[in-house]
Amino acid sequence: MQIDPLGNWRRTHYTTQIKPELDGTEVIIFGWIKEIRELGGIRFLIIQDREGNVQVTVPRKKVNKQVLEKSEALQTQYSVGVKGTVKKTTMTPRGVEIIPNEIRIISTAQHPLPLDPTGKTSAEIDVRLDARVLDLSREENIALFKIEHATLNALREFLTEKGFIEIHTPRIIATATEGGAALFPVNYFEQQAYLAQSPQLYKEQLTLSFEKVFEIGPFFRAEESHTKRHLSEFISIDIEQAFVNEEDVMHLLEELIFHVCQTVKEKCEKELTVLKHQVEVPKLPFKRFTYDEILKELAKEDVEVQWGEDIPTPAYRALGKLHPYFYFITHWPAKAKPFYIKLRDNNPALTEGFDLMWHWTEIASGGTRVHDKEVLVRRLQEQGLNPESFKYHLKVFDYGIPPHAGWAVGFERLVMMLTGVENIREVVLFPRDRSRLTP
Repeated sequence: MQIDPLGNWRRTHYTTQIKPELDGTEVIIFGWIKEIRELGGIRFLIIQDREGNVQVTVPRKKVNKQVLEKSEALQTQYSVGVKGTVKKTTMTPRGVEIIPNEIRIISTAQHPLPLDPTGKTSAEIDVRLDARVLDLSREENIALFKIEHATLNALREFLTEKGFIEIHTPRIIATATEGGAALFPVNYFEQQAYLAQSPQLYKEQLTLSFEKVFEIGPFFRAEESHTKRHLSEFISIDIEQAFVNEEDVMHLLEELIFHVCQTVKEKCEKELTVLKHQVEVPKLPFKRFTYDEILKELAKEDVEVQWGEDIPTPAYRALGKLHPYFYFITHWPAKAKPFYIKLRDNNPALTEGFDLMWHWTEIASGGTRVHDKEVLVRRLQEQGLNPESFKYHLKVFDYGIPPHAGWAVGFERLVMMLTGVENIREVVLFPRDRSRLTP
């Protein structure tokens, strides 16, 4: 089949801009053929672009021979351009159609397709991920990633207005941030290096110069878990702030979540409708429960957790039923938190660390950081880590590093909450986990 050139054609309207008020106007649209129907000598083409779809109606006896031939050559997923006249009608859901004067076939698609790009015929997630770009053309996925885009904008807008400076830290590092677990080693010329698990140590150091910093970017953990909540490559939203403690950054975090939920609810009404999901704007402040209070609640539900241990997934599921909203878990035991989390002055068995939960899912983790070099060395040793491996980080503590605190939000988990999606792979363009390295 001969492919038509784009030539001097340029889009005049997206499909959703084709409205009855344009009756009689000549327009040019571009998109993909999503559906073809025949009825009583009339051919109906449903053309989709990133904004939605519109019906192109081809009455066989009223269009020229070239348009008719082109329309008959079309198959689903062909990329096309249509120049035509807008016509007001009562025969389509939107009350409008386009009568084509010319059709250009910009590119073709090989059939059979690996999946139905309309989503009307369901497919398993692995099949969809194998043909991910085609899967992403589904209306639901376009809506989902527009919400993701709006979320990113809201995050940056909020943190920038609060005086934070956006930073970009290295992804190739010499020292494991949290002790060497779940690391991806890489060959860095003649040295051993690793893919960064988080920007933790760098963002702490940068409070010495910039005071308030944030980073939104990809990080890597060799997760053995193959669950609906874990990835090997993920986006983390990190902040660090000087001259504050856990309470200050917890307040900042709940304000951020409130702002993001409110923004998505207001700006993404159309996309949320496509996903059949509603965003609930949470009330402030979020409830706070200590680790001990949580363990007592779980004991009443006949769920036992050994004091000092992390809370396992079955216990979190029980908590989600008790607390179906955002809430903080505070006063974590020292054993359950990383070396850089500060111990409480009045009880060194506990930390100034916290987790932000939504139902049973951990959305964020943070706390006040250790800013005393001697204490940090001791904390490293207590957790079986070699201070010599952290000498470049420790050196910064000789330069007057301030008291500081921060947190990290799992971006994909936040988007899951905002969209109602249950599998984290759905909210990643090209997910990476233990079993998936392509496409």
